[in-house]
Amino acid sequence: MSTPKELRYSEEHEWVKEEDGKYRIGITHFAQSELGDIVFVELPQVGDQLKSDEPFGSVESVKTVSELYAPLTGKVVEVNEELEDSPELVNESPYEGAWMVVVEIENEAELDALMTAEQYEEMTAGE
Repeated sequence: MSTPKELRYSEEHEWVKEEDGKYRIGITHFAQSELGDIVFVELPQVGDQLKSDEPFGSVESVKTVSELYAPLTGKVVEVNEELEDSPELVNESPYEGAWMVVVEIENEAELDALMTAEQYEEMTAGE
């Protein structure tokens, strides 16, 4: 699967998509493929504050539990409730159906620290 060019990426394998001044966050195809079959997703609630590089939830697979790290600082304005009943969406549709949260960010300069698709592909090529 190709890495969507319009997204930005964190070193912790989260993707970020800008939508009308808000930012949708999920985990990458690479991350879900490394984890295996996802059986549970734990996410924050609307109104919670995320802090860049700090955990904001977790995904549990048949292999392990992995924390989700916030790529940006901001307030959660939307949570993907579908993942509660259908965690397998993370495996089936990491960039569309399995987004995790939408945030209003505090500091747009944090976006500059995120990688382009090309940089992310270079980082994961050796893994």
